[in-house]
Amino acid sequence: MTQQAQEPVRNGRPPLSEKIYQSLKSRITRGHYGANEKLPAEKDLSVQFGVSRPVLRAALEQLREDGLIVSRQGAGNFVRMSRETALGYTPVETIADIQRCYEFRLTVEVDGAGLACQRRNQDILDEMSQALDLLSDATGSRLHREDADFAFHLAIARASNNQYYAETLKALRAHIYVGMKMHGDALMSDGATALERVLEEHREIYNSIVEGDSERARNAMRVHIVHSRERLFGAGMLDLSMPEA
Repeated sequence: MTQQAQEPVRNGRPPLSEKIYQSLKSRITRGHYGANEKLPAEKDLSVQFGVSRPVLRAALEQLREDGLIVSRQGAGNFVRMSRETALGYTPVETIADIQRCYEFRLTVEVDGAGLACQRRNQDILDEMSQALDLLSDATGSRLHREDADFAFHLAIARASNNQYYAETLKALRAHIYVGMKMHGDALMSDGATALERVLEEHREIYNSIVEGDSERARNAMRVHIVHSRERLFGAGMLDLSMPEA
């Protein structure tokens, strides 16, 4: 039995090692410890958190299992390189984060769609078409498939033949999925017509890229993302202005 399993749960709170794990995870995902950076020595972390070495090691083991850190024999624990940690994206924690993600997508994906018109080949068009077929089948079954939706958008980013567009979308996969899931739930509650409208938006993007019309593709992608954001937020867009000093 692990040390973490031996720790009692008091007042409904998680074991102490779980708290240490969450704290270290937050530091890693927020960039306090950068990708490939060595974590402080176990004895130093034990002092920082005021816990025993076995409790700390249980938290570190959980970080290893989650792929956030890697141990190098004789050298210590290092933050594992990943797309998300490398680009510095923090996890989605608030509704404001979802709104910010939509804002960012309106720059990256709109430009990516324009480039896709100029650089796509038949293989990547086939990949888009396959994802579109999955979306069509789901719509016919009155379902929304976030996996097919993301695959469609990723194929367009790949069609730009610029790895930064595709790698950015991959790094934002978890963030985009949150918005897609909430958007899908909203569509399901609105009925079949709403699902069909979204499918037509995807078809318009695809057809624009097939025909090589960059301006039309950019506009179609912009309209699609804006509509998605509007369906999700309605009139409830947040004011993201920075507070006055």
